[in-house]
Amino acid sequence: MSNNSHIFDAIGGFEAIIAAVDIFYDKVLADPLLADFFNKLDMEQQNKKMVSFMARAFGGPKEYQGKDLRQAHKKLVVEQGLSDVHFDAVAVHLQATLRQLEVADDLIQQVMDVVGSTRDEVLNR
Repeated sequence: MSNNSHIFDAIGGFEAIIAAVDIFYDKVLADPLLADFFNKLDMEQQNKKMVSFMARAFGGPKEYQGKDLRQAHKKLVVEQGLSDVHFDAVAVHLQATLRQLEVADDLIQQVMDVVGSTRDEVLNR
């Protein structure tokens, strides 16, 4: 996830990431395919973790100190069957969120490339 510092600044820094995470989770929680993965989570805490993680992933401040992606999603893979279908659905919601926020297409593609690079870690492969 290195060499992404231009993404953090170009999308608008923390303010844009916070807005994106709020809209993104509204979409994810409304999706019957994905909602069950979040039922038992403290969504306020989840939002904070995601903002911090995305900031780091996109080259911003290195504040994220949570579990790595493999560790954070292992239980979901093993116990709830988290798979490529779910990963793809999450990616679609993220892309739609960025479009809704009128992020430039080239930046959306860069963000999606970063997200795509995490697939094997998230799915514990």
